[in-house]
Amino acid sequence: MTDRIVLYTNHNCPWAHRAHIALAELGVPYEEVIIDLSRPRDPEYLEINPRGLVPSISFNGEIVTESAIVAGLLADAYPEKAPLVPVSSAKGGALVRARIAFFVDTYFSKLQSQLFKVGTVKTEAEVAAIGEAVVAAIAKELEPLLAGSTSSEKPFFGGNERLTLAEVLTGSFVVRLVALTKSDVWPSNIPSLAAAQTPAFWAWAQAVAKHPSVTGIFDEENNIRVFRERIAKQRAAA
Repeated sequence: MTDRIVLYTNHNCPWAHRAHIALAELGVPYEEVIIDLSRPRDPEYLEINPRGLVPSISFNGEIVTESAIVAGLLADAYPEKAPLVPVSSAKGGALVRARIAFFVDTYFSKLQSQLFKVGTVKTEAEVAAIGEAVVAAIAKELEPLLAGSTSSEKPFFGGNERLTLAEVLTGSFVVRLVALTKSDVWPSNIPSLAAAQTPAFWAWAQAVAKHPSVTGIFDEENNIRVFRERIAKQRAAA
């Protein structure tokens, strides 16, 4: 019997994007319902997810919310489709899962947290300083977790040829990191600094950002516009 999956999503949301990456890698069929995030949620959706957030999935009639939980459920439900993460009972599986969890937590707490500050500053010098802080955080926290294990043939976390749950949970933010820095929405000094100071991380980021499962729903031009407008509003209100 085929599982019935309905994904409630919005293609501009990087958190919902996580579910799309997982589903693309697993090759699992699903129905898609687009939720308009630009206006108050309809009562029908609030019955599905009272928080009004995306993604949510209906998995054989049971609602599951929160992007990391949704992605983890999908990875665990279809281990035969793609080995995004080993089962915890497999030899070394628990340790791999812990390493992935640490990597993802570090990405958001040390790198992404710096980028969230872009909307709070106004001068080019301040923006450049954020870029330097981002790369310093990468060098200290993330580069050691990738250096020596990834390669051009096996570019993904842990030296894998295919995406892992680490990329599923970070990929939607990595593709935006690459796109928004090259378009000057986020600090434009990050690519050159990262390539010079954190080569393993930057090679990993480039591989992630061009992977078909990551780029599948990503509208680069629209995301650049949305983020540019959002940052302008944040700075005007600061």
